[in-house]
Amino acid sequence: MSTLNRLVLWNIDHTLVDVGRITRDAYAEAFQRTIGRPLVRLPPTPGRTESEIIFETLAFNDVVTTDDHLPAFFDALAEAFANRRADLRAHGRVLAGAGEAVEALAHVPGVVQSVLTGSLQPNAVLKVTELGLAGRLDLEAGGYENGVYSKAALLEVARARAGERHGARYPESATVYVADSPRDVQAAHIAGSPIVAVATGSATEAELRAAGADRVVATLADTHAVVNAVADLTRM
Repeated sequence: MSTLNRLVLWNIDHTLVDVGRITRDAYAEAFQRTIGRPLVRLPPTPGRTESEIIFETLAFNDVVTTDDHLPAFFDALAEAFANRRADLRAHGRVLAGAGEAVEALAHVPGVVQSVLTGSLQPNAVLKVTELGLAGRLDLEAGGYENGVYSKAALLEVARARAGERHGARYPESATVYVADSPRDVQAAHIAGSPIVAVATGSATEAELRAAGADRVVATLADTHAVVNAVADLTRM
């Protein structure tokens, strides 16, 4: 891969790690604290931001939302994750090839890696830190749920942050998103950046291709294929 300024943005849940058990428990605690009764049903989460998930959770559980619900739920969810730091280490897992792919790209000149996630920043940082992936990621340059932006807009935020932090330009064509859901594919298209879709979430390879992913891989286990995909999609 030739030396160019490239930005690789990783989705976290179901792309790099599986922390589904911890997430469900944290949502149950946050719902109980915010609403005052047990959580009955959690909606689908792939490709969604935390605010989307929270609003759907409230609707699915027959809660009439007010302006106070989202910030209160954010605070409760951040605390619930912080309380589960040990659970993340014990029950979370790094998906096949994720660590190797991040490490391999870290050795490519000109590549900066960060995250683009629908999670709150403290929760996202906890996930990758406790599971040993944070060392090669510039987490200050990432795009995180903040209650306002879509994932497509957050991709633009991450590009701008990375450029400011590293004194480089990362145009749309030099920014690759690696994620696992058709909604993530849509977000990348809206933001004008290529996407490598990984079939490690709920979507199949066929569904990711149909959504328009630029490259589709079954898992991240083929490190060479992941690195080549980033190179090919950002070739200028």
